Amino acid sequence: MLGCLHCTGGAALLYALYRWVIPAAVQYHGGLALLWHDIIVERMLDTLTQSTRPQRLLGAVQKNATRGDPRSVVKAIDEFCRHKEWAMNVGDEKGCILDSVVSELNPATVLELGTYCGYSTVRIASLLPPHAKLITLEFNPDYAKIACQVIAWAGLEDKIQLVEGSSAEWIPKMKEHFGVKMLDLVFMDHWKDDYLPDTKLLEDCGLLRKGSVLLADNVICPGSPDYLKYVRRSPRYKSQYFRSHLEYTKAEDGLEKSVFLG
Repeated sequence: MLGCLHCTGGAALLYALYRWVIPAAVQYHGGLALLWHDIIVERMLDTLTQSTRPQRLLGAVQKNATRGDPRSVVKAIDEFCRHKEWAMNVGDEKGCILDSVVSELNPATVLELGTYCGYSTVRIASLLPPHAKLITLEFNPDYAKIACQVIAWAGLEDKIQLVEGSSAEWIPKMKEHFGVKMLDLVFMDHWKDDYLPDTKLLEDCGLLRKGSVLLADNVICPGSPDYLKYVRRSPRYKSQYFRSHLEYTKAEDGLEKSVFLG
């Protein structure tokens, strides 16, 4: 009997550590939050459920979001990530900054680098004017498959062109393959080491016009210091930092908005 009580008490302690104590302890430290949520917890749940985080996120959308309602899809993902399982979307707090930039710019042609599960894709597309074009690139085919289903659930498949492959491969093909002359907005949320080389590639390919906006996520955590140094010091950009927090935590992070001056 005593042994059973010890087992029950131990299980309760482990659950409390997993569910509340450790998440609270890492809330204010971006590196620890990423280690806990994006490596330890994700791998553990993948093993226990024999599924992937994107699959579980899609399940939450299909269960809780109204088909054809983009904002309910965004809300369902935010609820899942805040109360069930963290995921590295741009998130609700920084998502409002993204929304304001899109609404202010009212872009006709948008390129998103890094689709993941389609969260920011849905946010952007839901705010675009009629006949606007959103091209989103995703390197991971498993993520792309989930994102297609999330986008379809939001009813936005007609406004979005999702392309599998690397940014280095597809950026030079933008004009020829998609008929893109210039990009009004580029949202960068892929590998942080690719921010700077992809920016230079966009310049070299003539895809940026005077007034084109680059909006980069996670510039503090995980961070992209070489990119920040470039856009803040280059006379070709006017750059502004929007201080916020790493998605679904209290750790500092932010978005960098850089207007191309020509």
